[in-house]
Amino acid sequence: MTYDVIVIGSGIAGLMAAIEAKSEHNSVAIITKSNIFKSNSSVASGGINAVLDENDEAEIQKHIDDTMKSSKDLGDSKAISYLCHQAPLIIKKLVKYGVAFDRDENGKILQRSFGGGSSKRTCFVGDSTGSAITQALIKKAKLVGVEFLVNHFVMDITKIEEYVSGVVALKKLDSTVTVYPAKAVVFAGGGYAGIYRGFSTNAQDCTGDLLSVALRAGLSLKDMEFVQFHPTGFAKTSYLVSEAARGEGGHLVNSDGERFVNELGTRDVLARAIFEQMRAGKKVYLDMRHIPKDVLETRIPSLYKSAYNQVGIDLSDELLEIKPVAHYSMGGIASSMTKSEIKGLFICGESAALGVHGANRLGGNSLLEGAVFGELAGKKARKYAFNKEFLPIDYNVVIKNMNLVQRIFDGDCSKNFNAMRISVGKIMFDKAGIFRNESSLQEAFDYMKYLRLESNTLHCIDKSKHNNVELISILELRNALELSEAIILCAMQRKESRGAHFREDFAFTSKEGNRHVLIKELQKGFFKVHYEESGLTKWLKKILT
Repeated sequence: MTYDVIVIGSGIAGLMAAIEAKSEHNSVAIITKSNIFKSNSSVASGGINAVLDENDEAEIQKHIDDTMKSSKDLGDSKAISYLCHQAPLIIKKLVKYGVAFDRDENGKILQRSFGGGSSKRTCFVGDSTGSAITQALIKKAKLVGVEFLVNHFVMDITKIEEYVSGVVALKKLDSTVTVYPAKAVVFAGGGYAGIYRGFSTNAQDCTGDLLSVALRAGLSLKDMEFVQFHPTGFAKTSYLVSEAARGEGGHLVNSDGERFVNELGTRDVLARAIFEQMRAGKKVYLDMRHIPKDVLETRIPSLYKSAYNQVGIDLSDELLEIKPVAHYSMGGIASSMTKSEIKGLFICGESAALGVHGANRLGGNSLLEGAVFGELAGKKARKYAFNKEFLPIDYNVVIKNMNLVQRIFDGDCSKNFNAMRISVGKIMFDKAGIFRNESSLQEAFDYMKYLRLESNTLHCIDKSKHNNVELISILELRNALELSEAIILCAMQRKESRGAHFREDFAFTSKEGNRHVLIKELQKGFFKVHYEESGLTKWLKKILT
């Protein structure tokens, strides 16, 4: 099958992109690794930021200022201004699509406080906002005629010179590699925080596969060192305790019963404060016992039920032990207002590094970014594909991936790839997590380099080609190891502390660090990592050449 536009990813960014890309005269498909309901967006619970009155410039400016402040001087002013000005329009569009935001007795959309925000601007649907939005968008996408290609693992893109021409994907059903020609492609496949397996709110398959695809296509990644650790996850299961819990008045207390931090501070500050308590041998708890039970059941129903079902805690009467967990990746594929260096390829959502979040994402801005820039990417993809011809497919890329799959099926293997995957998560959390230093980063890099070599010897024990989960797990592990090296190298390059990146050996913010770090894989296992040139340097080079 051929499509005018292919969107990879079925979260909010991907769904918005597909809806906007679709017209009466073109064909649009969404490719998703599993089923259409599984995405980080669908489990995002807290809410989506927006000033509801599009004419309230003062409040919109406060939203811009809060986002810039949270970015720690690495935010792109153009992208952030666009994000915040589009927010009221996006909420209206989501309501039109059927999202039933919580409202007061007068029918006005309710808004709650979120960490780092100077105003109450977070719209919500209980504590299941992401799920409510994705379900509404799925219905809308189907209504306008978007096709869904489910259970497809994207392995590469094909291109002719600097133009995208198609998507190479593995069909999980029968393990066959196929290519889908396309005039335009949108990457909206999510982030890479799932690499921190065992210490992440993300599903274990959130390994940033599209970022690996981008590296193999010759693109640069940006800001990979900035992984946001959400301050509050269940200590036992890593289940996300939404910021809504603190927005509704929840306290953070240590095992001595002391409140030790401003609960509505930014996530980087809270995560470090909590981890410091844990390193001092104390446990940390969420305390909501002072909040009426009916409020808990109404405002944070999913959390209330999950606390009881997963760990047997009644939040109205008991403390809930929590820990920081990897949650969101600010880094991604270097792009400007969704455009990449490959013509016809657009990037949005957590896959992208658009400069909206910088060094630290403001709570409530992730769903907004997905919706706003998903919409923009879809519009640009539709415009780009209009009246374009399909380009030739580079079948060398297809054959290379077919051979890779066959090699993984061939041969025997005594290594436990699941154990390797778990060890990746633990090493990344311990050595390249909330606190880092040169020694810990070097240890992590050496271990990832070793595992990356070992991953080349992995084979499926189960030789069946029907829904072979081992095959997908091995491919995900290979991608996770590639990105782990990129994360570590970027963290080593940034010899300072800024936002979500904290170096114990460089516990200060430097002027030199007021730039983005870029990384490109020149050939397998060999990276070029450097600070992005300043705007002045770029300008001087341009006029001198």
